Amino acid sequence: MADPKGFLTTKRENATTRPVFLRLQDWREVYEDFATSKVEKQASRCMDCGIPFCHQGCPLGNLIPEWNTLVWRDDWRDAIERLHATNNFPEFTGTLCPAPCETACVLGINDDPVSIKRIEISIIDRAFDEGWVTPQLPQTRTGKKVAVVGSGPSGLAAAQQLTRAGHDVVVFERADKIGGLLRYGIPEFKMEKHRLDRRLDQMRAEGTEFRTGVNVGVDITAEELRSGYDAVVLAGGATAWRDLPIPGRELPGVYQAMEYLPPANRVAAGELAKSPIDAAGKHVVVIGGGDTGADCVGTAHRQGAASVTQLEIMPKPPESRSDAHPWPMYPMIFRVSSAHEEGGERLYSVNTQEFLADADGNLRALRLVEVRNEGGKFVPVEGTERELPAQLVTLAMGFVGPEQKGLLTELGVELDQRGNVARDANFRTSLDNVFVAGDMGRGQSLIVWAIAEGRSAAAGVDAYLTGRDVLPAPIAPTDRPIA
Repeated sequence: MADPKGFLTTKRENATTRPVFLRLQDWREVYEDFATSKVEKQASRCMDCGIPFCHQGCPLGNLIPEWNTLVWRDDWRDAIERLHATNNFPEFTGTLCPAPCETACVLGINDDPVSIKRIEISIIDRAFDEGWVTPQLPQTRTGKKVAVVGSGPSGLAAAQQLTRAGHDVVVFERADKIGGLLRYGIPEFKMEKHRLDRRLDQMRAEGTEFRTGVNVGVDITAEELRSGYDAVVLAGGATAWRDLPIPGRELPGVYQAMEYLPPANRVAAGELAKSPIDAAGKHVVVIGGGDTGADCVGTAHRQGAASVTQLEIMPKPPESRSDAHPWPMYPMIFRVSSAHEEGGERLYSVNTQEFLADADGNLRALRLVEVRNEGGKFVPVEGTERELPAQLVTLAMGFVGPEQKGLLTELGVELDQRGNVARDANFRTSLDNVFVAGDMGRGQSLIVWAIAEGRSAAAGVDAYLTGRDVLPAPIAPTDRPIA
């Protein structure tokens, strides 16, 4: 363990954010540097709790107490070895994961939990700075070819594991750059893309091949894919977005979040001079109270919106755990992201009824009404209708599953009751040599689940191709939907 009295003598300290007026002028990550001495002090708070429930909270089974102890001892080289033992991409989880491990921390029962996420990102940043992250070349080659469709976190995790196991892996991505939503769906202020690029360099050096601009199911048929590779991993994500079919939905100015965020990310990356969907000087309304909605809020702030309002149909969450989410469950509580710190207003228990046009046919406002939950149905509260000015609306209401038209239809894989790709305990679909990982099989979920699924699917593929049992599978069969 770390310092036996650390949790008694050291209070939790979070990294500070850059001043709002400064960070709104750029797209850089919002956090200031956190001194090494502070990281080591925070690691000392990890207690010898007997049963580390942080393991239960983390789908990857990260060895959190072990690398906390190593950081406290100033043994950073061993710390990254323990971190990489369960997580291919701690730089992704360290910046983007909502940290269910922290809400499961035993210390969090009656005190602030250990700042696990900050320690994690500090370990991997130190490892890259010191040159400890190097290509891990396979010891042997199997001669087997594997195609991975999709280059988000699940696809990349599966690809890296399979490459290291000795297979010839090709990752197909329909966008012009590798990364999936990590590249164009996540704003720079949450994760700068140099973190992604340096990891891709490692994967290329290990032997993983990347092919961009290839829409599998269009540019390559399903039959060509299955016949050309010994195994296929479907990792295309849950990209079918939830829409809002109400009057005025077709008006100019109403967009899906994933129509709005990618061009803004291209501007931040220097690929575009100006986004075709720009919030500058406009009243912006974001419909949806989740992380994607917060990404839209922060993006609109940086584009110079006149105002930003985020709408959520659910009631405002409580400030602390409710009886419905006891420790160590991940609680539904009121959270303030860096984007919310930057301004704007959040409205709860409201529903949008109609988008309203001006005389020229452009979006000018939306009509909303307060609602109350009656038996699982949202019922309008009489007399609460009002208009909210808006020249730009983004719909950030989540995703309903994978896109079925195209590849999935052509393959003919079975789907589960939710419309996701059905799979067995080894992540194999109804087709013998086709596997599925991440949101495409699980449904919309967290990045840490995507990486865990990618690693587990890779174990299933390797066992199918070689009969071996050498790759770790962090997700137990009971955690998976069974076809």
